[in-house]
Amino acid sequence: MTADKHPSGAPWRNFYGRFKGKGLRKSQEAYLDEDLAKLSPGAVGWDVNPEREPIDLKGLFGDRDVWLEVGFGGGEHMVHQAVQNPDVGFIGCEPYINGVAMLLGKIRDSGAQNIAVHPGDARDMFDVLPPASISRAFLLYPDPWPKKRHHRRRFVTPEHLEPLSKVLKKGAIFRVATDIPDYVRQTLEQVPRHGFEWLAEGPSEWRTPWNDWISTRYEQKALREGRVPHYLTFRKIG
Repeated sequence: MTADKHPSGAPWRNFYGRFKGKGLRKSQEAYLDEDLAKLSPGAVGWDVNPEREPIDLKGLFGDRDVWLEVGFGGGEHMVHQAVQNPDVGFIGCEPYINGVAMLLGKIRDSGAQNIAVHPGDARDMFDVLPPASISRAFLLYPDPWPKKRHHRRRFVTPEHLEPLSKVLKKGAIFRVATDIPDYVRQTLEQVPRHGFEWLAEGPSEWRTPWNDWISTRYEQKALREGRVPHYLTFRKIG
């Protein structure tokens, strides 16, 4: 292994989150064994796509618009959106395998047929998404990395925002939800630098949830602990 390569051949990328938590239930292990492969866009895997050829979104979703959720947690928001928008294709990225297993269970229960799952780093998905191919993106309650020396690990940094901007269509919507005031500050500082405008004319625009919002378990925890959610909406203009 060279200093700049992952053992699979991928460029080495630091990753600071969790890949796995406590033991999975038998049902969750079954979801992973039986459902994950058929729902995962195969072109993301370095073993089958070492040249990082663009993923065939038309083959996945036909002529549907495609929406992307970065870090879907337990998957409740993405499944809710997929059920409410059957004419849209959804790609969810989540490296935490326990969250992936939770999502797969929700997909089974909902019967949704318009979801693809990448159980890994969103940056790998950015590598294979065609330019200007995504109509909407979600970043919901991302890891806050509260210590100042860790702020460079946050998603709202050039390392993530530059490739995200490239895969979004002009006019695409990017939604960010967070309960961390300093994350709001960094988001409002960084996101407009990468070809976005903030769609807010007053406080009610970021204090009120979106009209198609479903509160996630992360938001419920924030509310229980007295933190105030912020709902930031951006539009790709570049």
